[in-house]
Amino acid sequence: MNKKLIPIILASTTLLPGCFEEKTNNAGGAEPAAPAVSKEDAVAVVNGKYISKQSLQALENDIKQRSHGQSSFPKEQLIEELIQRELLVQEALEKKLDQSPEVVERLSTIKNSLLSQAALQNYLKSNPVTDDEIKAEYDSKMGNAGTEYKARHILVKSEEEAKQLIDELNKGADFVELAKSKSTGPSGPQGGDLGWFTADRMVAPFSEAVIAMENGKFSTEPVETQFGWHVILREDSRAQTPPPLEAVKEQIRPMLQRQKVQAMMENLRNQAKVEILLPASAEKAEAEPAAAAEATEQVETEVKSETTTEPQEPEAPASESEQSEEKAATPAE
Repeated sequence: MNKKLIPIILASTTLLPGCFEEKTNNAGGAEPAAPAVSKEDAVAVVNGKYISKQSLQALENDIKQRSHGQSSFPKEQLIEELIQRELLVQEALEKKLDQSPEVVERLSTIKNSLLSQAALQNYLKSNPVTDDEIKAEYDSKMGNAGTEYKARHILVKSEEEAKQLIDELNKGADFVELAKSKSTGPSGPQGGDLGWFTADRMVAPFSEAVIAMENGKFSTEPVETQFGWHVILREDSRAQTPPPLEAVKEQIRPMLQRQKVQAMMENLRNQAKVEILLPASAEKAEAEPAAAAEATEQVETEVKSETTTEPQEPEAPASESEQSEEKAATPAE
């Protein structure tokens, strides 16, 4: 049998709160003792101490979660990992390491973290997001679907250049070829193609010009934005079709869970008597919301909810010229 420790598990602190529970529980006298493990419910015994089947299952689940289901180990190897852990725990208890200030403080921190997560998880289980709440959120966000546009554009530095391009188009020049040879933006090599987008993804002068145009027509006047001068060809338009409710249901749920948790935290804070003893700082003010968001995300993982709730924003452009065109026509590049 391979006696090597499993690196991904040895590095984990997931099971640390249980490592010294027998010693710390007995010492404090106030905390409940760990449930006794019978021989029938055990997978191994180490110096008279049974290792439970539940511990083995917890270890398997921990591996799956940490590796996103991509890693697995034979049960024999997992049992050996638990045996070696138990030997280390017994060694630590024999040397009274559980009573050292550093370990006591660390166990307290881990315990508080687990309890805070347990409180959030318990609240979400007691106040689950309902299908009616999901549908209401879906209707509020998707019920007013607008129009999508498909367009091309040529971005140049001056109004005079843009007017010259319009003159060439009026004489029958090909818009795609002009974009390839004249546009200063990154979509130029693709003939200025911006793909499909909604008006809210554009700066106002650009979107207003697109909305006012007809399909198959190009702008008869140059359109100025803070990024330059545009000649625009509106190729097509269509009603924006939202995804069906079932397709996004599990993306909406975590967002509503966060809203419920936020309401819970605000209620607890309003009812609590809190006195901050350190002077406020901008750095601390930014850190607190981030910690709350992290705790919520951990709970959502526990209840096996999706974490992606909103469409991702496009990546930032890599250069100044790309930045100009991306801000004018975000969804295309």
